[in-house]
Amino acid sequence: MLQSFFEPKSIAIIGASKKPGKIGYEILKNIIEGGYVGKIFPVNPKENEILSLRCYHNIKEIKDHVDLAIIAIPATAIPSVLEDCGVKGIKNVIIISAGFSEVGNIELENRVKKIAQRHGIRIVGPNCAGIINTWYNLFASFEVRCKRGGISLISQSGAFGGAFITRANYENVGISKFVSYGNAIDINESHLIRYMADDKTTKVIGIYLESTKDGREFISAAKLASKKKPVVVLKAGRTMSGKRATVSHTGSLAGDDKIYDAAFRQAGVIRVFDFDDFIDTLYILETGMLPSNDNIFIVTNSGGPGVLAVDECEYIGLKVPESSYELKEKLSFLPPICTIKNPIDLVADANYSRYYDTLKVLAESNEVGGVIVICVPPIFIDPMDIAKAIVDVKAIFDEKKKPMIACFMSGDVVAESIKFLKENKIPVFQTPERAARAMQKLVLRKKIIERLQSS
Repeated sequence: MLQSFFEPKSIAIIGASKKPGKIGYEILKNIIEGGYVGKIFPVNPKENEILSLRCYHNIKEIKDHVDLAIIAIPATAIPSVLEDCGVKGIKNVIIISAGFSEVGNIELENRVKKIAQRHGIRIVGPNCAGIINTWYNLFASFEVRCKRGGISLISQSGAFGGAFITRANYENVGISKFVSYGNAIDINESHLIRYMADDKTTKVIGIYLESTKDGREFISAAKLASKKKPVVVLKAGRTMSGKRATVSHTGSLAGDDKIYDAAFRQAGVIRVFDFDDFIDTLYILETGMLPSNDNIFIVTNSGGPGVLAVDECEYIGLKVPESSYELKEKLSFLPPICTIKNPIDLVADANYSRYYDTLKVLAESNEVGGVIVICVPPIFIDPMDIAKAIVDVKAIFDEKKKPMIACFMSGDVVAESIKFLKENKIPVFQTPERAARAMQKLVLRKKIIERLQSS
């Protein structure tokens, strides 16, 4: 049902404009510049040509079949345009326009819904930011374009989605799909979750949620998806004031947060509580890594960040056991000044070989479930050498099926090293706390899989 939204062979933009800054202009420009190869039909009664494309005065002028119509016109004009879409035989519509139940105009929203039902039209929106499918070169949205990846974002808020994509671009994180569904008068988060669950380019599903109108259906869809891939939710409207704010945003009233919390656990959903943790969690879960056991070891060249990592790990429920006698024996090649208990402190002058040899031992040890490796480079050590050691030992971690997460601190000094690590598929964070929380999500995902498989 959703295939033609994400892979349309032809698109009509109703409300296309010649004026930069207008939503109808930005969406059309995004579709063209994004490399979409299907047919594009701008529609505006006042124009004959927009961005070198013939412009149609109304949707009925278009002789070709239209897979998807995107509507960006004043809300009051939408019923008659939607009637025209129905007569034309268009079955998939994205309504970008706001001005419906979110501002109290429930009557107009219901009228649009009835017209769509009469013509068999499926709707995303209204009051939304559109759809992106990077693997189809489709940027049917007024949000920024993004690089390809495995994260798919379902967002009730268009602006949140835009902020997420912008941050993902900054962090060099790729996106598979993005959909802003707004007021959800037809297609809702449950439909989209089911679609993403079976989508081959989606490795992890992220959801920004303010409310859901059908809790049972949401649990069913999320549980189905969680058995196949991770599902992460950032739920807004937790407080009384937040619930009130959702009414004026998407016209929906958020329910009791404790009920949502229980529903998420039942469905195998990973819940996060802030924007940074949301993007970090999706980023780490996209890797598909899972710890071989619950024991997390920390390797560092600086005692302070190592202690911070241990504190955060234990605070969020991770096990940071002391190295066994056997493991200490295997690490006995390290200089006496090094600490080998866990965290394993290689001290400030740690070079390529000290990092590589230590990480190799941990990768091959059955008592180690996953490793957080920290680098805080002093002025006499090139952080790129440490990054190369981590990349070179990655194959052993992959073979042993255990995660290795890097933490490179010091801002601009490590910028090139971080870029190098990401290019070589090493997840990397700039604080020990973020690295620890990322590892915790891998442990949590492993437990969710075990629970869902046994239920």
